Parts: sequence; structure tokens; C-alpha cells
Amino acid sequence: MLIVGAGSSRLVRGAAGETRAIDRLGVPPIVLSDGPAGVRIHPLRFGVGETFYATAFPNEIVLASTWNPELVERVGKAIGEEAKEYGVDVMLSPAINMHRVPLCGRIFEYFSEDPLLAGEMAAAYVRGVQSEGVGATLKHFVGNDQEVGRMVINVIASERALREVYLRPFEIAIKKGKPWAVMAAYNKLNGLYCTQNPWLLTEVLRKEWGFDGLVMTDWGAGDNPVEQVKAGTDLIMPGSDDIVKRLLDAYKQGLLSDDIINQRVKAVLNLVAKSLKAGGYKPSGKPNLDDHAKIAYEAALEGMVLLKNEAALPIVEKARVALFGRGSYWTVKGGLGSGDTCPRYVVSIADGLKERNVFVDPEVEKIYVSTLHRFFEFGTSQQVFKQMREWALKNGDMNAVEFLLTQFVEWMMEWTRTINIQEDFFTDEFLDEVAQRNDVAIITISRVATEGFDRAPAQGDFYLRDDEHRLVARVSQAFHRYGKKVVVLLNVAGPIEVVSWMDKVDAILVIWLPGQEVGRATADILLGRASPSGKLPLTWPRNLFETPAMRAYPGEPKDNPVQVVYSEDIYIGYRYYDTFNVEPAYEFGYGISYTTFEYEGLAVEKSGEGLVIKFKVKNVGSRSGKEVAQVYVRALASKLTKPFQELKGFHKTKLLSPGEEELITITIPVENLASFNGRYWIVEKGQYEIRVGSSSRDIRLKTVIEIDNDMCFDVSWRQITC
Repeated sequence: MLIVGAGSSRLVRGAAGETRAIDRLGVPPIVLSDGPAGVRIHPLRFGVGETFYATAFPNEIVLASTWNPELVERVGKAIGEEAKEYGVDVMLSPAINMHRVPLCGRIFEYFSEDPLLAGEMAAAYVRGVQSEGVGATLKHFVGNDQEVGRMVINVIASERALREVYLRPFEIAIKKGKPWAVMAAYNKLNGLYCTQNPWLLTEVLRKEWGFDGLVMTDWGAGDNPVEQVKAGTDLIMPGSDDIVKRLLDAYKQGLLSDDIINQRVKAVLNLVAKSLKAGGYKPSGKPNLDDHAKIAYEAALEGMVLLKNEAALPIVEKARVALFGRGSYWTVKGGLGSGDTCPRYVVSIADGLKERNVFVDPEVEKIYVSTLHRFFEFGTSQQVFKQMREWALKNGDMNAVEFLLTQFVEWMMEWTRTINIQEDFFTDEFLDEVAQRNDVAIITISRVATEGFDRAPAQGDFYLRDDEHRLVARVSQAFHRYGKKVVVLLNVAGPIEVVSWMDKVDAILVIWLPGQEVGRATADILLGRASPSGKLPLTWPRNLFETPAMRAYPGEPKDNPVQVVYSEDIYIGYRYYDTFNVEPAYEFGYGISYTTFEYEGLAVEKSGEGLVIKFKVKNVGSRSGKEVAQVYVRALASKLTKPFQELKGFHKTKLLSPGEEELITITIPVENLASFNGRYWIVEKGQYEIRVGSSSRDIRLKTVIEIDNDMCFDVSWRQITC
């Protein structure tokens, strides 16, 4: 039965799944693979001398931090090319859920807390992947914004919150990217599993938005395949013979009509027909990994966000550097789970600096390397691996053996980076000697995250451990004693608490989980070979429980939640912070540079299609750099309750030399000013303030425009009488 998957892929080892073939009709199976940061397949295979490494690109939170859709499209194109040459027909990416809570285990796989930014980035990613003839899949549709209880939890959200925030990025990406597929989420939405929700899959996705691609389940999602097929699911993944039997029995009993089955089969056949495999393409197994590494480097470079800099950066080329923190030597490239990848290499921060001829203190390095090596060689991990391997061999599961051999070391390395190895093991005398002989201290704080589990609201995850606090304090004290600077690198999956220690250090650079080129990109930012140009795609809270969604997280009951209420409604992220005047640690859209920019000449024209906004950005500093200009709109008076402001447009400049300026034009379609009133979309007449700036709270230019009449649209965006 075509509408049920064939399980794990046999054609491409390590790929997430395959469709079923019909040999007598010439219908081939097609291969579906994770993931958002690159093609997730096994790099090594028994009896094969070739390797199948895939580039580890920056995670999606990094891509969103670039605010550069053109660059994200190039990343997507490179991922599509690797998929094509490795025999993968459909990528199970991009992930496009909201940054609702900082603790979400997949926050690194998602773009932003803002639906416009997330939607535009996802559309660019999709266009890139599909330009290579490989399908892209938007996921997880919708409300998979936490991992706790994700298989069963019932998300309760108002229709307004869904349409303005949670559905909106999917709608943008579908209309601007035209993805081949959409993956329905694990969770329930207002009482029904997303994979079994006809309002979501048929009414909204197909009838209102006009989506004509394939809808698949997340792997093992839902509890009733018959209801899934009836609701609008075309392909049940990963699939099993038991599900086939249940569907056949339902068909024989008249529970599934010929019309419904034919619709679902047609969607699968259309997907297969689009594939390179159906067209006879023969994968080479040799994508251009060298060129793709350059793209991964560029995306990592543009996605790093400078939060603080008190004359500490850039460091001079000949500087002597003391590197602290295990992440300096075992740098985390990306998150785990379906967002993981197996690249040829990962350049650590230490190796990236040394490659740029920076002197890295060997005594400090020796202590870290010897400590981590001793732990990694600890017998328990070896014994666990031995037992797992013996089980796989005994059961004749060669795919499992390959999986263990290629993934185990990666898992263990990531684990050693995040467990509670005490970092504050230096004597005062040693730190004093290190401070005297080096020019600057760099402390790397690392975190990793994975699907299936949320991050912990505790020390060692969102909060620093006591030994990390002591390390920051003691290194800072030692180096400041000699008038030397201290820089902190945040090699993290998402926000962590910074307020309690940020005043102790001179600079903070968020490098996120930026892929295999992390060391080189970080080194070039630190050395000033490139100026930081990343901006935060989510608000960085002062305290975890200032985040409004944390009031309801993780749902009820607390110890095993089955329902979570989105009680903050439309007030997610900066919409909450700005409306209710709550001060964050760093606001949405924030990020500083090694140069400075001026904004001038704001002009707004009303056209039949919307607002045309023009202004100039000029580099008035002494270094070349790129700026992200952001346009927010504020309704000065309205009948509907609205956020203080909302992002409605953005533009990343070209690289501007000192004294150079760029004229920026941003068009905002009139419907993008609309709010959902429970029945239809409405742009209320009245005054709107156009706010242009460098972040959501650094507004440089303002003007007010007048909307003369109410404008109303139905849920399919046809204009109607108000």
C-alpha cells in the first residue's frame, strides 16, 4: 500500500525512511532523510571502501541569526546537492516551529520566535533545496514547540494565536517556497492529533492555503491510521505491515472510501514522479564537500551574535591567548537527534585559532585535553558499546551495526562536552602565571540539546554550574589584575542566563551550534577578519521565568503533562516584552558590530499592494561590516488588542566599507498589517507608526502613516466587505 512507508531506508543507510515500490507498475521507492543541518546518513558502510560524509551546516537558529535569506538559500542548495548525490529524494527539513520556551530541546532546529523571520528563512531554505531537484518538507505542523510529552500532549491555543503566530510561518513558507511536502506533528492540537486533524490538514492547509503537495506523519505520530488518512494525511511514516493491515481492514469495512484512498495515492505518486530517482538520475556519491564547507563557514560567520564588547574585540593577530572551557577544545558543532550530521571533520575553536597563527597557551590546553581524554577512555562507555555491538551482530541487524559504529563516537564526544566535568580545577598561582604570560583569556561555555528531551531549567543547562561561575570569576579577576581582557564564547543551543555574570567579563560572543567550520569562523570574528553581523532571532531573557510561556510549561500534570495551554496567546517573545514593558537581557533583533551605522531619509509610500518603505544605512565606523535593518509597525489605536509592535520587514545590507551607504527598499503587503479577529483578517483604519531600527529596541527612524478605511480578508486572503 503506497500510503504507508516501508520503514528505515535500505537504499541509503541511515536515511530516515522509504516509500514502498510497485515493481509491476514501475513505481520506485524514494528515500527520505533528516535533517535541518545537513543530510543525515551513515558515512561508513560494511564492504564499501567509499565514505559518505555530509557537511555539518549551522543549525537553523544560526541561519536565522544571519537575517540573510540569500545566504540561507545557498545553504539549502548545498544540502540539496548533497542529498541528490547520495540518493536522497526528499529532505525532512526545514523545521519551522516557534521559539516559545527557551528550554525546547529542538530550539536549535527552529528559526525564531517571530513568524515573519521564521517563514522567510524557511522559504529560502526550501527554494535552495528544491533547486537541486530534491524535495523539502516543512515540519512539524503545528505546535511542536516543546519536547516534553511531545507524542501525546494536547496543545490548547486560540485561533488568533494559531493564525498570527504558529501557523503563519508555515503559510509564508508554503506560498513563497512551494515545498513538496509537509510533516504533521506528534502533538495534539485543541483535542485532535495533528496527523488526525481535518481542520488543520484539509481546511487550513489545502483549502485555505492551496497546498498541493504531500502530507506525511512524523515518525510514529498519532494513534489511528484510519483517522489519519481520513483527515488528510497522505503518507504514514515510517510505516509497518500492521498499519497496512489496519487500513485494508478499514477499507473492506467501508470506513475508507475509494475517493479518499485515490487522493492519498495520487499525492504519493506525484511526489515519486517529481523525484530524481523516477527521472533515472544516478547519484555519484561524490558531492562537492569542499565548496559546501565554504558555504557552511560563511553561514556560521554571519550567524554569530556579539552581545557585549568593551574594547576587548577584535584581538590582535599576534596575541597570546589562554583558552578555558572544554568547549574550546571539543567544540559542539550542532544538536543531536534528527538534527545531527556526520561530517568529515569539525574544527575546534583551539584549532581554528592555531590555524590562524594565534598562540594558544599550551599549558592550559594540556590540562583540558588530558582531563577529557581520561574521561572519554573510561571503561564504562567502552563496555556499553561492546554490549550494544554484540546484540546487533547476534540479531543479524547490519544496519544497526553500521549505525552504532558511525554514531557511537559522535554521541560520546557530545556527551563528554556537556556532562558535569568540573572546570574550576586551576590553582590561584597557575591562573596568575597564565594571566601574566597571555594577552587575553577566552572562556567557552558549551551546551548541547536534542529532540526527545527539553533542556533543564537548572545549573549545567540554562544556568551556569557553580564551577562555571567560579571559573568566570577567577579567570576574570586574574586577567583584570594585569589590565587584560576576558572574552566569553557561548557555544549553546539556545539562550542561557547571563545577567548574573556578564559584568565580570569584557565581551560575549554567541557562536551557537554553527557546524563543522565553527573554529575557523569563530577565529575570524575574534581576530576582526570579519565584523560580527548576526542578530538575535529570539529574545534573550534575564530570568527563565520572565518568559510568559513558562507559566504554563510543561503543562499538566507537571510530572507527566498531557495538556499545555498557550495562555500567553499572541504575546510570544518580544511581543510580550515590548507590550508589557519587561526588560530582557538582550532584545529580539539585537547584535553589535565592530563598526557603527547611521540611518537616515525614511520615506513611506502607499501603493495598491501595500507600503513601500525607503531609507539609507551608512557605515560611519572605521571597519567594513554588514547591518540588519528591521522594520516594525505599531498600531497607534485599534479596537483589537495588539502587541506594541510587530516585525514586518527586514534587510541585510551588502558589505559596506567605511563611509559607504546603501539605499534600502522594503515592501510590506497591506495584508501583512492585518490581525485576526476570530472570524476574518482585518486591517483597521487609523494611524500606524513605521519604526525602523537596528533591533526591536534600537529604533532609529519613525514616521506615521494613515490607513483611511478598514480592509478585511477571509481566511484564504480574499478581500471581503468588513
